[in-house]
Amino acid sequence: MFSTLSTSLSTVPQSPFPPLLYADTATSADQLYFSRVSVHDPFISFGAGQRRYTVQNALEFGRVKKARSVDEVLPLEDWVAKVRKRHPRSAIGPAEVIAELARSYRVKGFRVADDFPAALYLKLKKLGLALELADGPLFPERETKTTKEANAIREGNRLSSLGFTVAETILRESRIRGNELIYEKKVLTSERVQFAIESAILAEGGRSDDTIVAGGDQACDPHERGHGPLRSRELIIIDIFPRVLKTGYFGDMTRTYLRGRANEAQRQLRQAVFNAQQAAIKSVKAGVEGSHVHQQVLDVFDLGGYETTRGKNGSTGFFHGTGHGLGLDIHETPRVSGLVSAPLKKGTVVTIEPGLYYPGLGGCRIEDVVQVTARGAKLLSDHHYDWEIR
Repeated sequence: MFSTLSTSLSTVPQSPFPPLLYADTATSADQLYFSRVSVHDPFISFGAGQRRYTVQNALEFGRVKKARSVDEVLPLEDWVAKVRKRHPRSAIGPAEVIAELARSYRVKGFRVADDFPAALYLKLKKLGLALELADGPLFPERETKTTKEANAIREGNRLSSLGFTVAETILRESRIRGNELIYEKKVLTSERVQFAIESAILAEGGRSDDTIVAGGDQACDPHERGHGPLRSRELIIIDIFPRVLKTGYFGDMTRTYLRGRANEAQRQLRQAVFNAQQAAIKSVKAGVEGSHVHQQVLDVFDLGGYETTRGKNGSTGFFHGTGHGLGLDIHETPRVSGLVSAPLKKGTVVTIEPGLYYPGLGGCRIEDVVQVTARGAKLLSDHHYDWEIR
């Protein structure tokens, strides 16, 4: 169940048209942001004046109405009946219902996101409804987070921290046998650690899909989840990004571990990533360009002699952005990278997650979440940086 966090149409930039959505809340963060209630089949939501409306079938109507997350919940069956009365011989679908709603609420047109269903868009245009594609995000105000939203993200990161604690316990209790790790009399695998992390988070009210537990060269592909045996004396990247079931907001943190004794090259690599992350966090401030934050990472890596190369078989070194926005989507505006340059806004929540990846040596990434303030970065994540588990 998703809790209600206030959403106001008054913060939407001036446009002749109010928003229109047709999506479910599991796949559309915009729909969840607008309606603030969990519904797993596509449904109609729209604005009219300063009021927010949602249209629900009999299955969902009572539950959604009790949630009191929009100004009014409209019964789908009643509106289908109105359309049928007006057009008794026509097929009736979402387009016809939306056109009837627009007529009844005296809305001449709607503003829609660029991922609005294409077939529905064409049907609505054919029915004579004016539609305006949003110039950028449908709800630009999603970029800056309220105190309640920041706290919801902080809760997501609490769940990430819980996951790290579970993983650390397993690694610590694992016995080293040659280059293998033995846990509860079995070879320890990425899948075993992933299951333990995700189970613990589920028990605490979150859902952590696609948790990354990748060791050795597997970790050199940053989005490789990890599979098979984990090995002693190899770097292990653990990236946990749970969604809080109550609010829908994500946490996102990464730590890198090693079970056994690290060699000097591994220690230097890990220290360079940590130094780069801390330098980037220190540079975060309202009005600072995201590209400037990214450059702090590049400067640390350049100073340490960590080269980035791109070849036919992939890339090595540091070849992704420094961070991204976080909220109801795991990746949202803004991006913190060298490719996109824009000043960070006060209230924005971003990840800071530099990494280095060299097959043969391994991969290392460290990630925390900060909220941008006028004075600097406010941490919304909290977990220690101890990494060498002997």
